[in-house]
Amino acid sequence: MKDKAAVVERQVMEVHGDTGLDSAWAAIRVGLRRDIGARMFDQWLKPVQLGSYCSESLTLDLLVASDFTANFVSGQFGDRLRMAWRSAGVGVREIRLRRATESTGPRVLEVVRNEVEAPAPVPTVSAANFLPRHDFDGFVTGDSNRLAFSAAQAMAGEATPRFSPLFIHGGTGQGKTHLLHAIAAAFCAHSPAAPVLYMSAERFMMEFVNAMRANETMAFKARLRAARLLLIDDIQFIAGKGSTQEEFLHTINDLIDSGARIVVTADRAPQMLESIDARILSRLAGGLVADIRPADLDLRLAILETKRAVAGDPPVPDAVIDFLARSIRSNVRELEGAFNKLVAYGQLTGRSIDLEFAQGMLADAVRASARRITVDEIQKACAAHYRIDAAEMRSKRRARAVARPRQVAMYLAKKMTPRSLPEIGRIFGGRDHSTVIHAVRTIEQLRESNPELDADIRALQRQLEG
Repeated sequence: MKDKAAVVERQVMEVHGDTGLDSAWAAIRVGLRRDIGARMFDQWLKPVQLGSYCSESLTLDLLVASDFTANFVSGQFGDRLRMAWRSAGVGVREIRLRRATESTGPRVLEVVRNEVEAPAPVPTVSAANFLPRHDFDGFVTGDSNRLAFSAAQAMAGEATPRFSPLFIHGGTGQGKTHLLHAIAAAFCAHSPAAPVLYMSAERFMMEFVNAMRANETMAFKARLRAARLLLIDDIQFIAGKGSTQEEFLHTINDLIDSGARIVVTADRAPQMLESIDARILSRLAGGLVADIRPADLDLRLAILETKRAVAGDPPVPDAVIDFLARSIRSNVRELEGAFNKLVAYGQLTGRSIDLEFAQGMLADAVRASARRITVDEIQKACAAHYRIDAAEMRSKRRARAVARPRQVAMYLAKKMTPRSLPEIGRIFGGRDHSTVIHAVRTIEQLRESNPELDADIRALQRQLEG
């Protein structure tokens, strides 16, 4: 094995020696192993090999054993790898994770030269960079996500959508990122030459800051404005960054004016984003805003039935499916993860899956799920119960018809979420923590003397818990 590795290393050096890529990669590997830990490095990054390098686009291919590994490494370490190579000073601006084949393996590494001189192409996202299961066919719909799903299909279709941007909001693990992947894959299928950019808000900020430091802001802006489909995940993380917000505003204005498609996701509705520029808020809310609510019991059952249909042996009985659907309520990602854990353990050990086994294996997940109710869910539930607009939860109105439901929501937020009093106050329209304390004490006292209010709160608790 050592002799084989040495041969591969010599082959890489023979190809890349004059560019400095081999020595840069050796130094980068040392830094990565230190930063992410030996275990993660050895499992995922140690096997990575240098691939072809394009001197025109300044793009370097990094080769791994499978498409799955390429997707995982790109998602988990792509930004870190990209920044490391850019800092190495060897002319690499972009990287691509690819599956090694006979034609891309280390034995035939080469520096790719373009025959026709042209400016560096705008990096695009192709459908191959997205997990196959993250397509529209793999997205199970119900009342809680149907609007977002239909809007995503319209945004990805061949016909020009009637709205842009599309703003999708919902809690963690409810399917927002799945829809972004599906939109990009479907769009690339009918418009493979159209530039598509997909990035998190955190990556947007990082690249913008790095471009300013490197005096490359014009190139950064040109890259963004060339996109015909821009997808930004977790936009809430861009809030509070002044210069970055300003650039994001100009970007979306230019893209909208040019007819490009924009899709943005966040963990809450636009009007609830804290410290975000009002002009951005207006632009984001000016298209279509679609929420993904927590999956109800029927949708959770449908999701599990879909997974059971393709899981194979050992069979998962109806009692276990029902237990999972009723117990793992926090989000779809954890529901699927719990199902996968049971099936994987059964396949690895040869043990049959029954209710007792499932209850024992997933005890921790069930307890964790019961604790993860969000303030946003509480606000919506209370607004619906008392038949007021959800925006009243954050308004300054003090009319009794609004104030009492707001106090009930604050009380439930304190009792059912791990949020601190100041955090709850900010979510309820920027109120002081003392206002939350007053609301909690008021509702506690009223529950003892007002059976109707006590019944309301019990009903809301049951609803939120399942």
